[in-house]
Amino acid sequence: MAGLDKIIGQIRQESEELCSQTVAAAQEKADRILQEAQEAAQAECSRMEKRSQQAVKDALERGHSAADLQKRRGILAFKQQMVREVLDQALEEMKHIEEKPYFEALIRLAARSAMPGEGVIYFSAADQKRLPADMEERLNRELKDPRASLKISPESREMEGGFVLSYGGIEENCSFDALFESAGEQLQDVVTRILFS
Repeated sequence: MAGLDKIIGQIRQESEELCSQTVAAAQEKADRILQEAQEAAQAECSRMEKRSQQAVKDALERGHSAADLQKRRGILAFKQQMVREVLDQALEEMKHIEEKPYFEALIRLAARSAMPGEGVIYFSAADQKRLPADMEERLNRELKDPRASLKISPESREMEGGFVLSYGGIEENCSFDALFESAGEQLQDVVTRILFS
């Protein structure tokens, strides 16, 4: 029996050693798997954090760009409004300047606008009532082309300031409204340079 107990004791010892080795190997493998999982999780967390930081940075940059664009649009709209107001005010002042400088300006404008041949010049009803007595003579004296002549029509045209030239059915609208409209971009450029340069 002593031999059997010895054999059983040895089997038990070997079994315990094998069990101990298996548990140790399993523990080592489990520790390695856990370590790898922790490293993978840490790497994924780092990647997610970097992506999140980049997403936040991109969102902030887009926000700043959008705010900057909105600001520039607001400034541009304000500048355009100021330019329009200056031009509107200038047009109104042109329509209401004193009589003498007003008609002198019309004579200079007619002298630049007149074409060769006999033309007819139309004024507004309000201007016809206050035309200087020698207006037609002064107009013709200022014309650059000796072949050009202008006759003041007794008929009036619907306008506020300026005149209309007519040459055999061909008309040139030199009312202040028409002149400001046709030179609109140039006038806007001039006013913009004056106001914002």
